[in-house]
Amino acid sequence: MDRAPAPGRIEVGLSTSCSYPESTTAAFEIAARLGYDGVEVLVWTDPVSQDPAALHRLVEHYGVPVLSVHAPTLLLTQGTWGRDPWGKLERSAELAASLGARTVVVHPPFRWQREYAAGFVDGVAALEDRTGVVMAVENMFPWRARGRELVAYAPGWDPTHVGYRHLTLDCSHAATAGQDCAELARAFGARLAHVHLCDGTGSVKDEHLVPGDGSQPVAAVLAELARGGFGGTVVAEVNTRRARGRAAREAALARTLEFAREHLARTPEVTA
Repeated sequence: MDRAPAPGRIEVGLSTSCSYPESTTAAFEIAARLGYDGVEVLVWTDPVSQDPAALHRLVEHYGVPVLSVHAPTLLLTQGTWGRDPWGKLERSAELAASLGARTVVVHPPFRWQREYAAGFVDGVAALEDRTGVVMAVENMFPWRARGRELVAYAPGWDPTHVGYRHLTLDCSHAATAGQDCAELARAFGARLAHVHLCDGTGSVKDEHLVPGDGSQPVAAVLAELARGGFGGTVVAEVNTRRARGRAAREAALARTLEFAREHLARTPEVTA
């Protein structure tokens, strides 16, 4: 399958997390029906998400490529692909390469993963060099409970001033952290390689709302990406678990895609 996007066109993918509690397979079906450019495979407990052969069959059946892979580095996927964090990243990069995906999304280490955290920056760079796959570290947020802020990530939840080569911007995570996603995108600069398209209101909960339903300047981020010739991928990562059935889930994801297409449309240059 030809994976190259049209010149000047930013691809919009659908995270397989958007179909939860439906399956990875359902996400491919939804992406094909709604007209997404591809999917991001979240590797989790669904066996299909871990199986290169099964994913290849879905790509061929639905005509929807895999644009990126999300490594199983979430708190809830700590047991997926074993307990060795480097093994998880290695397998994620191998899966991405086998599917022709350009990017692996990675969360920063948890603070209790001390040895992993100590070598994380250099190790991620070495993995990129070895595999040719972009390892894009995602912005996270502080954990808050009973009025206290917990330090959960090392060296921290904000990757802006850490020496990562490539970064993923998640607009919901920015909201939960009390940050502005447009300011973060500018701070990331040329290191911004991947975007999780969603929204948030600033709640302590990581909301992953349909873009436009929260308070983040998501539209401004997309417009700036288009004007700046962004070379990465924008992936919808919207929480639809409370949707009342497939029709409601698809309606939310159709709105998300419409939002992305509208705000990624290039603004014509104004000439004197």
